[in-house]
Amino acid sequence: MDHAIVLFDGDCNFCDSSVQFIINHDPAGYFQFASLQSEIGEKLAREHNIPEDVDSLVLIEDGKAYVKSEGALRISHHLTGLWKLAYHLRPFPAAIRDGAYDIIANNRYKVFGKLNSCMLPPPHIRKRFLDK
Repeated sequence: MDHAIVLFDGDCNFCDSSVQFIINHDPAGYFQFASLQSEIGEKLAREHNIPEDVDSLVLIEDGKAYVKSEGALRISHHLTGLWKLAYHLRPFPAAIRDGAYDIIANNRYKVFGKLNSCMLPPPHIRKRFLDK
């Protein structure tokens, strides 16, 4: 697969910031994006048996879906700079990694708020969004 897809909560400021972070550290354009609330996001979530109440970025790569820390660490593997090193946290038990991930995910609206509108990316970035 030439691209991986990141599904994200389109209402969450933290998720929006995470997408911006990925875009800024993915100059090769490996990742494409879709909001979980979009038609294509809902379709992909159903196809990959992702629960409707997922509170995680979802990475779809090579036909498999990854959530929580596994998704985040797999994303980091493709980023530029020192962020690649985060991938080496994978040997830590998933329960510990996901526990830390859940703390952030469960408090993301309280800490980072909700979006009233989405950013409008420039055309060269917009083509990476599947739910244009």
